[in-house]
Amino acid sequence: MNDFFDTTLLPQQTTLFTVWLLGASLGLTACTATCLPFMGTWVLGRGGTQMQALRDTALFVTGRVLAYILLGALAAAAGTWLAQVMRGGIGNFIIGAASIAAGLWLLRPGKAHASCDAARNAGGTPPLLLGFSLSLTPCAPLASLLAVCAAAGSVKLGMASGAMFGLGAALTPLLVLLPLIGLLGKHLRENREWLTRWIRWGAAAVLILLGLRRVFLVL
Repeated sequence: MNDFFDTTLLPQQTTLFTVWLLGASLGLTACTATCLPFMGTWVLGRGGTQMQALRDTALFVTGRVLAYILLGALAAAAGTWLAQVMRGGIGNFIIGAASIAAGLWLLRPGKAHASCDAARNAGGTPPLLLGFSLSLTPCAPLASLLAVCAAAGSVKLGMASGAMFGLGAALTPLLVLLPLIGLLGKHLRENREWLTRWIRWGAAAVLILLGLRRVFLVL
């Protein structure tokens, strides 16, 4: 994006509250459009309980917050180098890899989704990875965060800025939409055991295709 490295929109003195507002502006707008195809497909395809849908939503948000903390620390330590790396397309590659991994997880045998506690716990990994990777999507708010952290020159301040940005980005309509999608999937599957397999396979195919599309953007 042309405005990804335009830092002229930043105020002269950026406070942590300003960074939080910047994150909230992302979470309430572009975040939904970017993340819903990935996480909505995952929640629908997994076919878990309503509690699992809520848990996956929480893990997704956690992944985003952790990513922004890490990005803030790296930007504070490395300055503009991180911004240059992000512009190179590594974010799209990581998003693609995480989406493909989530799709492949859904293609595992049905018994692994229903009866094995270990597999059920492992199912929390894809939403965490999706949340982390989707935080790397190049956009103006993220560029502003990296600029603020690079100017701070302090890893601790960079991490604090990343955390505040992540908490702001956590205020997203996805907190409501994803559990609703999980509830929709539950109703679709009631007394239709044959449909469960097709929904899972279809969701896996969508996630893999979305992932391949992101990877091809880099190549």
